[in-house]
Amino acid sequence: MKSFTDSPSKDRIIIDVREPSEHTSGHIPHSLNIPLKSSPDALLLPAEEFADRFGFAKPDLEAEVVFYCKSGVRSSAAAELARRGGYGRVAEYRGSWVDWERKGGEVGTP
Repeated sequence: MKSFTDSPSKDRIIIDVREPSEHTSGHIPHSLNIPLKSSPDALLLPAEEFADRFGFAKPDLEAEVVFYCKSGVRSSAAAELARRGGYGRVAEYRGSWVDWERKGGEVGTP
């Protein structure tokens, strides 16, 4: 995951599926916040509606999307939803935020 944050790419998107309050208290640098609990349909929305709701462009279906949450439960659900929505390059950061913090990963803030 560290290599992803060290070399951000528009073709590899890190998605934090925690709620906005969790994300703003600290997140993996360069991650986008798409909360699973309050917006489970996010990646199924049309691009224009997605941009209106979140304030940034919907990830392309061809992009690699890497999901994380606090401990890995929500990220697994989000990854499954992304696959159902047509995303072919889906990954999960299994240790998620707990692992990132424990290993001393850089903390992004708003």
